[in-house]
Amino acid sequence: MSSVAAEVLRLLTVRGETLAVAESLTGGLVAAEITATPGASQAFRGSVTAYATELKHELLGVDAALLAERGAVDPQVAAQMAAGVRKALGADWGIATTGVAGPEPQDGRPVGTVFVAVDGPSDAISESAGGGKVAALRLNGGRAEIRMESVRSVLALLLKELAGEQTGNERAQDTEQNGGT
Repeated sequence: MSSVAAEVLRLLTVRGETLAVAESLTGGLVAAEITATPGASQAFRGSVTAYATELKHELLGVDAALLAERGAVDPQVAAQMAAGVRKALGADWGIATTGVAGPEPQDGRPVGTVFVAVDGPSDAISESAGGGKVAALRLNGGRAEIRMESVRSVLALLLKELAGEQTGNERAQDTEQNGGT
């Protein structure tokens, strides 16, 4: 997985762009994966781990009415987290994770429901309006597996946006996310 983080950082550095991370269910694992790569400080601005729902509003600017109506595990919440951390930390790109790692369902969502999001320059995001992209995941496994697959998935989504095309490795991860082997 660190090769994906290294490639993300390489592309950001080449482009002269920066990254910020907003995390919920991953609890800092995305930031840890990124900062495990030597030279990460050239592109990585920082992260916010907003585990508590109210912090998603207070620190990341997620709409309070949206949180009250749908809860924290929602695609729009993920998108707003990515946009909010990008703005709050002054980065070119923002990525976010929110979901249910278990052991119990949350906000009416079953364990394994995860949303990952990327927010970047409007002209850089493929097939989207407003500069953001969200992927909905339905992951299997235990808590640790769901959290680690969420890290892999958000980094792969960002890499796809930065590289402009999907690599074979990302297609394999997509198959895993959808219950394949």
